[in-house]
Amino acid sequence: MSNLKEPAVSRSLPHSLAENGRFDIAAIAASLPATAETLLADHYLTDRPEASARVFRVYRPIPPHYHATCDEYLYAFSGRGSFWMGEQATEAEFAPGQVLFFSRKTIHAIPKLFEHPVVFLSVDTPRRDPLDVIFVNPADGTPQTFMARNAAKEPGSR
Repeated sequence: MSNLKEPAVSRSLPHSLAENGRFDIAAIAASLPATAETLLADHYLTDRPEASARVFRVYRPIPPHYHATCDEYLYAFSGRGSFWMGEQATEAEFAPGQVLFFSRKTIHAIPKLFEHPVVFLSVDTPRRDPLDVIFVNPADGTPQTFMARNAAKEPGSR
């Protein structure tokens, strides 16, 4: 029998962003608000220049948009919906356990949500500035309407 104790689970990201971590994705997902005025809300796990990782919850369909500075890996943790990347003709259902990947500047969207809560584990390489959200149709939104953490930020701020 081992004398090793189970490590504590990190539920919040220290400002200094520790070198290593162990994260309880279910607990973090449960801590995200049940509703939001923005399209999504997130919680950072890591935030380094090389990559950032976060858990985010989607509250309503997300219009076509892209990120100029990073590739993105999305692991569907819970919920179901449809997702397309590149072209609307690629729309297909996603479900828990699936990974979606797309390169920087790839237009993508989540046009339908079938089962809530829709929660993803996201890894962006390199790190994506939270304001790096460009909607194909500017009338569909801004970085401030996209993510709760951006609601009070001005363009160009961090």
